Amino acid sequence: MTTTAQNRAERTATAVPLHRPISTALHKRPRVRLGALLALPLTWLVGLYIFSLALLLITAFWLVDPFTSLVRPGFTLDNFALLFSNPAYISTSLRTLGIALAVTALSAAFAIPLGIFMAKIASPWMRAVLAVAITLPLWAGYLVKIVAMRITFTEEGFFNTVAGAFGLSGPGFGIPTVIITLTYLWFPYMALPVYTAIRQIPVNLFDASADLGASGWTTIRTVVMPLLTPALIAGSVFTFSLSLGDYLAARFVGGANSQMIGSIIASNINLNPPVAAAFSVVPIAFVVIYLLVTRRTGALERM
Repeated sequence: MTTTAQNRAERTATAVPLHRPISTALHKRPRVRLGALLALPLTWLVGLYIFSLALLLITAFWLVDPFTSLVRPGFTLDNFALLFSNPAYISTSLRTLGIALAVTALSAAFAIPLGIFMAKIASPWMRAVLAVAITLPLWAGYLVKIVAMRITFTEEGFFNTVAGAFGLSGPGFGIPTVIITLTYLWFPYMALPVYTAIRQIPVNLFDASADLGASGWTTIRTVVMPLLTPALIAGSVFTFSLSLGDYLAARFVGGANSQMIGSIIASNINLNPPVAAAFSVVPIAFVVIYLLVTRRTGALERM
């Protein structure tokens, strides 16, 4: 009896457990572990984002019944041909592209000196105050910020009141106000990468440049700018793409002759969905071309 009990205990101790922990199984199967890690983000990216873009592209080839105004599946290139044959669509595309480039350039022009001051000159408390001021627009809702800019630049708004004391007047509602508004909205996406990049530049590079007789602007051009290129590219992708897709700024502060691509898409989404879908491809093409151009500079590999 004793021998039998001992043998049974030994077999129980050496038996392989039927259920192993999930962590053990994942540890021995790296591909399964990688698939489980990427399952949720890939579902979001492929299942929602890319699938939605695919449906958008398919809709751009559909037809609209001229009698019932109903959309029916089909295949036609007339919607894309309309984009190139309609002068209003062409001018709107070029206007939107110019506004997005102007917003990107203006954001970079403000972000570089501000980043240098914050990272290398400002005291810690001043740096904290400026950091809060830069990120403050992100704390409010998008529509709230648009309405605030409209109130600021209206005929009896804050800007005209202050400028009137010096005998000046504000720009009113138009393309310049749209550029200012979009710069106000998307400037944090440019300022934060630039500030982080400047903060990582060693101080001795500035000292070495000064010892070699370089002026402040020469140091910025020959030392700072080459090191800032990846950060500027990263920030410009956000400011450029976000400005291309915006249309509420043009609607509230742009006036009658400041329509953007999003404005025409919004006006056609119910009247002619295939044309709206075809026009939605234009900002996507602009962003792809912009990314290809920046890729040729080699900045994306250094990001």
